[in-house]
Amino acid sequence: MTSLLWALIAIQIVMGVFDTLYHHELTERLAWRPSQRYELRLHGVRNVLYASLFLILGWLEVHGIFAIIVIAVLVAEIVVTLMDFVEEDMSRKLPASERINHTLLAINYGAILVLLLPVLIGWSMQSTGIRSAYAGLLSIVAAASAVGAALCGLRDFTASKRLARMTSVPAPSLVVSLVEKLPGRQTVLVTGATGFIGSRLVAGLAGAGHRVIALVRNPAKAEVLPPPITLITNLDQLAADAKVDAIVNLAGEPIGNGLWSEAKRREILDSRIHMSGDVIRLIARLECKPAVLVSGSAIGWYGLWQDQVLTESAKSHACFSHELCEAWENAARPAAEFGVRVVYLRIGLVLGTDGGFITRMLTPFEFGLGGPLGSGKQWMSWIERDDLVRLIAHVIAKPDLSGPINATAPIPVTNMKFTEELGRRLHRPTVLRIPAALLRRAGGDFADELLLGGQRVLPNKALSNGFVFRHETLRSAFEAIL
Repeated sequence: MTSLLWALIAIQIVMGVFDTLYHHELTERLAWRPSQRYELRLHGVRNVLYASLFLILGWLEVHGIFAIIVIAVLVAEIVVTLMDFVEEDMSRKLPASERINHTLLAINYGAILVLLLPVLIGWSMQSTGIRSAYAGLLSIVAAASAVGAALCGLRDFTASKRLARMTSVPAPSLVVSLVEKLPGRQTVLVTGATGFIGSRLVAGLAGAGHRVIALVRNPAKAEVLPPPITLITNLDQLAADAKVDAIVNLAGEPIGNGLWSEAKRREILDSRIHMSGDVIRLIARLECKPAVLVSGSAIGWYGLWQDQVLTESAKSHACFSHELCEAWENAARPAAEFGVRVVYLRIGLVLGTDGGFITRMLTPFEFGLGGPLGSGKQWMSWIERDDLVRLIAHVIAKPDLSGPINATAPIPVTNMKFTEELGRRLHRPTVLRIPAALLRRAGGDFADELLLGGQRVLPNKALSNGFVFRHETLRSAFEAIL
């Protein structure tokens, strides 16, 4: 086996490690997506095949029938990879970087076959036997790669088995309050329809028979939305005589996917103000006004209060989060001038495995690398995603609800308690505390407001208006989603 062949094998190993760690674990988080159970099983089979190839080629020279078996393993890898390509295209939308990496892996694998098959064919014509072929450092690297591939395969099989146990509440059951309290089929316009919250809301509304108009900036992302829905890319596409009973405005640049540079702050703020302005202009020209506008906001409106309990009547402390939420709510306020009921949904930390902040925690926690942030005493006011969707439906259906409404579960917890509960649920230790000084040095205001600060928020208005949370405790929420 030539040095060129070993170089190609090394390249295959590096690209495979990158694909597994960056795409499968960090970006796509396949181990927590029930839709990818079959894909993970294919990954497990392929990793086992790779582990056997690395071990054999790195330490042995195989002749006769054993060489034919190795050739069969190489062919089996091709079949599994083709099946994986089909499954990926059917079950998820691959990011461009993953498609490029897969193409490079396939090309490199083809080059490996061109060099390796003649060697194996030659070996297959010799008498059946196995002999040692120690190649020094190359054999050590091959053995390490075999162990890594085997562990990844075990991880994939374990995750696939776990996903088989994970169940999801039928989406239509989340909006029963609309069916019970509002007669007939409702037409609901949803902005941010492909997002973590919006996609689940759309699925619930469409599944329950309501007409959904989904505003999407990128039509390609609309593949995640279940039919039947009406897709638009601009609110100007709605005619003045269009029927819209309710508007749910959830669109906005995510605040937790990057540090708050001046450019990022402007992008976060402008995305919300501009969309809210577009919604107001739509309401102004509609001949028949919607009954309600549910406008997204966040508990960041209150600012940082340490241990003080915060209800909808609480005051605020100045910080970027407050400035953002205040501007967002103010941008939606003019809808009331047209007789539209306006609700500001002050949303807490949303729990779910398909998105939201917890998805960034699952991988490190699952590998035993989780722990409290800073002192761990900061409060985390959370809500399970399905409860949030149910609350949105409840708000739409209750004509006497308006103004700010805290969208958080009744029992907030400290970061320490959250960390312990997540570790308990995953059966992992949570001892790796991240120092506050390190977080502040790396993240500045982002760390102070989102990671080390917090709000102890209670949903008084929702509870007093008859809303019943399915998941009042963090343990109940984790049992539902994990």
